[in-house]
Amino acid sequence: MTPTGPVDAQRAISAWRPRLVSARAGAFAKEVVSAAAPVSAVRARSLLWSASRLGAFGESVGLELMAPVLLHPSVIERFVLVGMADTTPVRRRTTRANLNHLARAVVPGLAGPARSPLPRNRAKSPYSSAELDGFLALADAQPTPTRRAQLGGLVCLGAGAGLSPADLRYVRGGDIQARHGGMVVVVSAGRAPRTVPVLARYQTRLGEAVEGMDGFVLGGTRANRRNVTSRLVATVAAGTAAEAIDVGRLRITWIAHQAQALGLGGFFAAAGFGWSAQLGDIVVGLERASEASVMDRLGGLR
Repeated sequence: MTPTGPVDAQRAISAWRPRLVSARAGAFAKEVVSAAAPVSAVRARSLLWSASRLGAFGESVGLELMAPVLLHPSVIERFVLVGMADTTPVRRRTTRANLNHLARAVVPGLAGPARSPLPRNRAKSPYSSAELDGFLALADAQPTPTRRAQLGGLVCLGAGAGLSPADLRYVRGGDIQARHGGMVVVVSAGRAPRTVPVLARYQTRLGEAVEGMDGFVLGGTRANRRNVTSRLVATVAAGTAAEAIDVGRLRITWIAHQAQALGLGGFFAAAGFGWSAQLGDIVVGLERASEASVMDRLGGLR
């Protein structure tokens, strides 16, 4: 593991400012997350979010904002089950995992009641090749060149590069570039800036869609516009067939394709994993492959 990971994490903690919680709750979060020594800035910010919400909950019920009090398993369980009752199952599961990690790191040895099972969101199913062909045909049937380019770009960027709705709002025509014998999308803003190879199947189509385009691929003039993908899908012509387009499933389709190509099913079987919460921590410490190598491994070569 490189030393820059923990250093970047501490910088992220120092720079972090609480939003929607009090200064005291924010100070508690910074104190416990710093003591836990996260391995990356992304991990630090995730822990800060969870700890600050726990601090706000503690304030609301009159508890002291101290690690041994708020990070006690019984308090964590009450917060997750009662204080987060109006949030999504995945948010509750992630928050509980983050807080239990902080408890083990900062106040080890605390014991508490058995944890209550939380509902679990399941991954959406990937689209079939025939379904994707249907979406591209739907794009071709749009009445204007702009709408054809936008809908074709949506399908190609989702199923061909695995971009999420949050990523898609920032992508401009100039962010789609020819590199290393293939095509990449440069995601330069949002929560996860990165460069993603586009699967060879979608490169020609995507290149045609964005040719000469300077603005946002999915339309609009401001990066902070909301509901970009849902608005596009809702206004697509050709009847109710457009309602079947789910951008989350487009991303899952790309992820499933890459998992199959990389042999993750065999790797998990060989390692004895059903699912490993530690896998993300392992990956953080791995050496990053070069862009050209990623292009080859992720099917971006023509």
